[in-house]
Amino acid sequence: MNRHKIIFHDGEFINSRNSQCSIKSQTLHYGNGVFEGIRAYKTLEGSTAIFKAKAHFERLKRSAERMHMPFNYSTEELTNIAYLLLEKNELKDAYIRPLVFMGEEMSLAPAKTSHLVMMAWAWEKYLGDDTCRVMLSSYQRPNPKAFPMEVKLSGMYANSILATQEAKQKGFDEALLCDMNGFIAEGSGQNFFYEKDGKLYTPPLGNILPGITRATIIDLARENGIEVFEQHCKPETLQQADSAFFTGTASEVAGIKSIDNYHFPVHWEDSLGYQLQQEYQQHVRKENFQTYTII
Repeated sequence: MNRHKIIFHDGEFINSRNSQCSIKSQTLHYGNGVFEGIRAYKTLEGSTAIFKAKAHFERLKRSAERMHMPFNYSTEELTNIAYLLLEKNELKDAYIRPLVFMGEEMSLAPAKTSHLVMMAWAWEKYLGDDTCRVMLSSYQRPNPKAFPMEVKLSGMYANSILATQEAKQKGFDEALLCDMNGFIAEGSGQNFFYEKDGKLYTPPLGNILPGITRATIIDLARENGIEVFEQHCKPETLQQADSAFFTGTASEVAGIKSIDNYHFPVHWEDSLGYQLQQEYQQHVRKENFQTYTII
C-alpha cells in the first residue's frame, strides 16, 4: 500500500484506490452528508495529538443525528480510528476528514443506511501564511430556517464554492459573506473576527457555523485579557476596523489584509489577531490533548 494512501472505510483500513461507493448514494445526488475537518499536531514532546478530537467527533455525531442519518460509532471509536489512521499513514502533522455519507436512496426520504470514510493527509494552512485580500461576496449565507447552521452539511458547501469562485475570478483570495439580513456572517469556510480600539468583535451564533477554532480563539483572547464581543455588524462597520482575521481548522488563524478596497491600518504583526495566532500555535502543540498509544 502506498504511503499516505490508507483510508478507513466502513470498518476497514484500505488503500484509497480500492474504495467504492454507490452512484445511487443520496449524498452524491442531494448533498445529504456530514463531515468534519480536524487537525493533528506533533506536540513539543514529540507525540501526536488530535486537537479537540472529542469536540469534533461529537459535532459529527450531532450533525448526523440532525440530518436523520443512522450512525452508531461512539466518540471513543472515532478517536481511535483517527489515531490509527495517522499511524498507518506515518503522519504527525495532518488534516483529518471524516465523512458520513448515505446509502442508496433516490427519493428525498432519508436513506436507511449510512457509511463512514475517514482520510488524513498533510495539508498546509488553507489560506497560506500571508495576509489575504478578501471580497465582500454577492452571495449570502443560507437562511437558518432553510438549513441547520450548526451542521457541517455537505450540500451547504455549494454556497461556499460559488462565493470562493467569484472572489478568485475577481482577483481576491477569499470571500466574506453576509446573512439574509445584511449582517456580516463568515467566510466561505471560516469564522470572522475584527479588531477595533483594542477589542475583538465576531458575529454571534445563529447564522454562522459554531466553529471549534472560533471558540478556542475566544477563550484564548479572554485568558489574555482581551475583550471579545459577539454582535452583529454591517459591512460599513468594517470600514472603521483596525484589523481582521479568519479562524477555522483548515485556515487556523489567517490575517486579512483588506476587504474590497479598504486596507486595514494596523499592521498584521501589531494586531490582536497576530498575538492570538502565535498563542494558538503554542496551544495546539502542548501535551494537553488526548494522545493514542498502540498497546
